[in-house]
Amino acid sequence: MRAQTEAALAEGGRALVRLSLLALGAVPATALPLFTALFTGAALATFLESEVLGILLALVTAAVAGLAVAGLFVRPSADRTRAQLVRWYGIRLPAEYEPRPALELDERGHWWTGYSYHRSHAVAKLASLLNWAVRDRTTRSEMTWLVVRPLATVALAAPVAGLVLGGTGYAMVALAGAGPAGVAAGPLLFSAVLGLALAVLGVLVAPLAVRAYAELARRVLDQDGRASRAQLTRRVAELTETRADAAGSQAAELRRIERDLHDGAQARLVAIGMTLGTIEHLMDTDAAAARELLSEARQSSARALQELRDLVRGIHPPVLAERGLGDAVRALALDSALPTEVCVSLPDRPAAPVEAAVYFSICELLANAAKHSGAEQVWVDILYRAGRLRVTVTDDGVGVADPARGTGLRGIERRLGTFDGVLAIDSTSGGPTTITLELPCELSSPRTSTSFAKA
Repeated sequence: MRAQTEAALAEGGRALVRLSLLALGAVPATALPLFTALFTGAALATFLESEVLGILLALVTAAVAGLAVAGLFVRPSADRTRAQLVRWYGIRLPAEYEPRPALELDERGHWWTGYSYHRSHAVAKLASLLNWAVRDRTTRSEMTWLVVRPLATVALAAPVAGLVLGGTGYAMVALAGAGPAGVAAGPLLFSAVLGLALAVLGVLVAPLAVRAYAELARRVLDQDGRASRAQLTRRVAELTETRADAAGSQAAELRRIERDLHDGAQARLVAIGMTLGTIEHLMDTDAAAARELLSEARQSSARALQELRDLVRGIHPPVLAERGLGDAVRALALDSALPTEVCVSLPDRPAAPVEAAVYFSICELLANAAKHSGAEQVWVDILYRAGRLRVTVTDDGVGVADPARGTGLRGIERRLGTFDGVLAIDSTSGGPTTITLELPCELSSPRTSTSFAKA
């Protein structure tokens, strides 16, 4: 409970900082256009003689000047909001603008903007810009946001600021009044507690205000749902890439199995068959030679059997299928060239494809540590929490593990990518090296099994 309260207060503190940044960011885009309009209107109203026409002209000019200055803030204000949403919540709002029509000069010397003709190039350029801004959907959304942003900031930040500042001030006044003699301490203490409670309530409400601001910005700046479509497009591209990698890896594995069978066990079995044929002809004429060939055939059959077992183990180790990931990794650690400690905390077994992907990834990492790291010790931690399987392989070697320097780590990335997994490398010069594999998965049952082993 205490940890949850501390986390909520910490999040509230971050939200207060973000609300302050929102309020400060909205000031220039609001104050400068208003100041420009007021200053221009007041200056024109002072110098113009006609009261009615002067006031009308001053109002129109002030409005145009204010809108011109506000136009300078349209895109920067929207871009700043997009950057804040990405940084705070990972929400990406793509800004896709329609292309502006190029100005064309006809034979009469008139400029065609794509919408109308103008004699002056400057007027045509301005008209083209205004027409494009009004017609472009993204620009219209940004202009709408320029108006909505300060209103939303005030509407969301003012109640939070009132609670925090008002509650803090109320508590400070109550505590300051508790000093003089003869003043009842009970009501003052109650007032202080009430003020602090209001301030804490403001801190707890602040994250809701920031999330409401982010949702409003998303709705205004992404009215046609381009962000959702862009996320879907990226997801489809990722799935297409991982499917192609999986298909390529499967084809390469099948070719490897076929090559190993053809060059290994199959060749030995063919040789055994030929040897047995020779023995059949020598049984009656040269029994000693036949017995010698029988011994060779027996040795060849043993080697063929061992090659078949190695091939099966490379496809899917029997210990992995029978005992699960933890025992398979412990068995792997026993055969490792380096002393390896294995700590496993798994409620139950993941799906077989996930187990195989993680197992062979750990195989590759242990082999890399033995070949390249110069380490004296390796630690393997397997942990399952909150629907994600996390494996950490650490060695005390020289470090500087880099996926660009070989195909092993890149192969692990592709293997994990099939299951939406990620590979993280922390390897500085001089070591140690920590490589983390993390991928989402579901387990088969809620039994709990935690174990530790050293190999």
